[in-house]
Amino acid sequence: MAWHERLLAIDRRVLYALIFLAVLIPSLLPIGLPIKVTPEVQRVYDRIDSLRPGEILMLPLEYDPSTAAELEPMALAILRHAFSKNLRVLGLCLSSTGVTLVESEIAAVAREYGKEYGKDYVYLGYQPYPAVVILTMGENFRTPFPLDYYGTPLDSLPMMRGVRNYNDVALVFTVNATSGIDFWIIYGQGRYKFPFGLGSAAVMATNYYQYVQSGQLFGIISGLRGAAEYEILVGKGNVARKGMDVQSVAHALIIAFIVLGNVAYIVERRRARRAAAAG
Repeated sequence: MAWHERLLAIDRRVLYALIFLAVLIPSLLPIGLPIKVTPEVQRVYDRIDSLRPGEILMLPLEYDPSTAAELEPMALAILRHAFSKNLRVLGLCLSSTGVTLVESEIAAVAREYGKEYGKDYVYLGYQPYPAVVILTMGENFRTPFPLDYYGTPLDSLPMMRGVRNYNDVALVFTVNATSGIDFWIIYGQGRYKFPFGLGSAAVMATNYYQYVQSGQLFGIISGLRGAAEYEILVGKGNVARKGMDVQSVAHALIIAFIVLGNVAYIVERRRARRAAAAG
């Protein structure tokens, strides 16, 4: 049997096994493929890095378990950056299916840096109707959130004393996989003009680069690749970078399958034509 015939006859289970190994090996033994930091991600890092200790970073984290694989590394990298700079974090989640996930992530990173709840960070949690919540927070955070996620009145939390609305936070950065991105742009930044940045799934990010050009967004972190870039800038965390190794190796293997399969098909077709002509 010729090589191209053997290639075309490979059992698909062999291909599945190779893909499995392409995912498993870089997960266990990261390669550390080089990643170039894009200007949009650099702008996000520089903007957050320019904040003074004690300033408040408002961080709406709006994703759920179905999109966490892509967006969780991004959120963790930003939280580590904020807490390492001694910024105070005001977190919330306007996606009903991600509230407990986001709460656990903020609390876990806060513990890494020895941060105290109510003093160094506050989690508002969830309220329905995101557009209304975003709009009313521009007047007073206490309108949609009289209590925090744990049922504590905001005025009893040291960090929230004197913090009334968007004017009292340094900037807003949302990590988002929902249509709520549009609400933040239209009803939040568009109305109240606060500095605003975005982290989103890669498939969604292309819809929002126009807002960087218009100045409504100061930067975008796009998908797992953007999260890996941010991990490089922060100098801590490797979840996204490891994920990029896995993704790169798996994609390279799939491309190799496509190329070899097409070459084998072309060779076989030419052989069949020659055989037909000779017969």
